Amino acid sequence: MRNVPALAAAVLSVLAVSTVARAAEPKQGGVFRIYHRDSPGSASIHEGATYSINVPFMPVFNNLVIYKQDVAQNSLDSIVPDLAESWAWSGDKKTLTFKLRQGVKWHDGRPFTSADVKCTFDMLMGKSPQKFRQNPRKSWYDQVEDVTTNGDYEASFNLKRPQPSLLALLASGYTPIYPCHVSPAEMRTHPIGTGPFKFVEFKANESIKLTRNPDYFKKGLPHLDGIEFTIIPNRSTALLAFVAGKFDMTFPTEVSIPLLKDVKAQAPNAVCVVEPTNVSTNIIVNSSSAPFDNLDVRRAMALALDRKAFISIMFEGQADIGGTMLPAPGGLWSMPKEMLEAIPGYGPDIEANREQARKLMQKAGYGPDKHVQVKVSTRNIPVYRDPAVILIDQLKTIYVDAELDVVDTAQWFPKVARKDYALGLNLTGNAVDDPDQSFYENYSCGSERNYTNYCNKDIEKLFDEQSVETDVNKRKKLVWEIDKKLQEDVARPIIFHIHAGTCWQPYVKGVTIMVNSSYNGYRYEDVWLDK
Repeated sequence: MRNVPALAAAVLSVLAVSTVARAAEPKQGGVFRIYHRDSPGSASIHEGATYSINVPFMPVFNNLVIYKQDVAQNSLDSIVPDLAESWAWSGDKKTLTFKLRQGVKWHDGRPFTSADVKCTFDMLMGKSPQKFRQNPRKSWYDQVEDVTTNGDYEASFNLKRPQPSLLALLASGYTPIYPCHVSPAEMRTHPIGTGPFKFVEFKANESIKLTRNPDYFKKGLPHLDGIEFTIIPNRSTALLAFVAGKFDMTFPTEVSIPLLKDVKAQAPNAVCVVEPTNVSTNIIVNSSSAPFDNLDVRRAMALALDRKAFISIMFEGQADIGGTMLPAPGGLWSMPKEMLEAIPGYGPDIEANREQARKLMQKAGYGPDKHVQVKVSTRNIPVYRDPAVILIDQLKTIYVDAELDVVDTAQWFPKVARKDYALGLNLTGNAVDDPDQSFYENYSCGSERNYTNYCNKDIEKLFDEQSVETDVNKRKKLVWEIDKKLQEDVARPIIFHIHAGTCWQPYVKGVTIMVNSSYNGYRYEDVWLDK
């Protein structure tokens, strides 16, 4: 199921690179140079809602378990041990117990124990005296009653009810284990982990530097002496520097389809792959803010979308239309095409959709002589700004006059979490291709990452129903019905799902870019430089 036919060529090209890397003897040494697309708000993965944090800081940490990094499409079948040596479910599927590695040290020399596992998840569940400033994935652990320890090398997750997907959530790049003895405030500026690389420095708007961990518990890894990220917000400038040989790799899944052609033309030996990223571009609507508290206005916006125009302009046709879940073949949970196209706004007749939208706007009191005036807030990087400009143009067709409001990365996620906006263009990166992650995190009542104030208790009951279902086919049908309802409710109108490119120099070996998640393969412990 991982090597789906429509992705065969792309997947095989990536796996071929990995196979070559394994066939040759890895070389030790060298500093891996990558440009970074923007300056992260902090170094704390648990407090972040963007892979601008994961990419540079995931190499500092380990999880209990992780997706095997040379398997292109993650699934429950590709989860392998990390800080845990093994795991087992109890007979009633309500307790998940991990046997932990012994002899692992934090970067400051302190021993890793089960207490660190308990501390991490107590903080994530809000049960610790120490608090995260932001906690966007707290909803992941709503079904965890508590985490208990048995000696220094065993930890158990005790659940309120069965949740088979818990293991998938624990394997995400968003689920590192933090040290008990380091405060959340310190982790924002000087993270301490057990990972293959140790933190050196983070200069905001300049650079992030990591160095090899000589005491890493995986013997012989990492191959690199260090990693340096140079922060360059201008994508064209960064790519020119890559082409000139100043960087070994682009920021992962950040090269647009049109720019990919320029890279290949100027650096024909560069290795480039394009993959679905499990990131949707969507409209976030503050449903408590007039006029968007009116369902007719929200539905009109959804009907006004010409999704194919976005994809044609931005991706030369190489992106996917779908609902909340990642579309097939990259995604394992997406609605069938005929079901998707039956949802209002997804049908092919754009003019008919917009005529219906204008009627809804007139019903709400707007029309040719009375337009909605609004700011479209978005993050100040190209992958956000570019579709926001197209959205503004399309909204003109339904009496909405909008202007662009750009927000720096450090302020963007706190701003939308506070609901300090009326209308926004957002990218939602899903940490794993699993409905529990997407539904609970983005749509459950009270979740910090539910930026739109959407709250439907009946839908939440369906979230729980699909979550406990162990029959994959039955679960899929439940997921489809939920996804359909979310689109009909205009909870967070999905415009398209991104395909994006990553390029690296031909002497870089051991890179794997995952098909369906931007968050689960960036530890760089297997990467080496053949030069």
